Amino acid sequence: MYLDYYYFILIVPVLIISLIAQSRVNSAYNRFSRVQNRRGLTGAMAAQAVLDFYGVQGVRIEHVRGKLNDHYDPRTNVIRLSDGVYGSCSIAAVGVACHEAGHAAQHAEGYTPIKVRNAFLLPAQIGSNAAIPLAILGIFLGSQFLMNFGIVLYATVMLFQLCTLPVEFNASRRALSVIEETGLLAGDEFGGAQKVLRAAAMTYVASFAMSAANLLRLLLLTRNRRD
Repeated sequence: MYLDYYYFILIVPVLIISLIAQSRVNSAYNRFSRVQNRRGLTGAMAAQAVLDFYGVQGVRIEHVRGKLNDHYDPRTNVIRLSDGVYGSCSIAAVGVACHEAGHAAQHAEGYTPIKVRNAFLLPAQIGSNAAIPLAILGIFLGSQFLMNFGIVLYATVMLFQLCTLPVEFNASRRALSVIEETGLLAGDEFGGAQKVLRAAAMTYVASFAMSAANLLRLLLLTRNRRD
């Protein structure tokens, strides 16, 4: 890893914030995964309730091994719920499962921010691996082309992260709205699911902040190289 002055003043502080955000997610999830909901709803049942609320059909709900690796796969139209969510009756399980079902509802409706985000998906995947090495190599070699190419690639990473924010926030709003309107969770249970999803949302904010900090770092490094 290439370490420089900007790494320590830009990246390290954001990295610390990211670690704090991830710690808060784990803390909230662990806390409310130990509290069972009164209705005895499993994560799988809660996800189905969200799908039914939005009239989404043809989406399977499957169990996947792991922890906090829950996701909706639009390619196969499958919601995959982890060990602690699929068959669990905890408040955390209901919140997480409903969030993933919210993503399925977004895709079924053709939610515009998802389409915009997907447009940046492939270049962002390439940029996340190649952009910084290319830009740093360009700095060492004095190649303006490599520096600029690395910056453009990493800009797609930041744009992808930026487009991810409304997608994730909306999925959580959908989840909490259905939970409240249909009474999946009641009273203080709803507050627990809200805390889990809010903590998770902050990790996406931290990811965007990290990509923005990295892009700014590259811009400053290349500017100094030109000077």
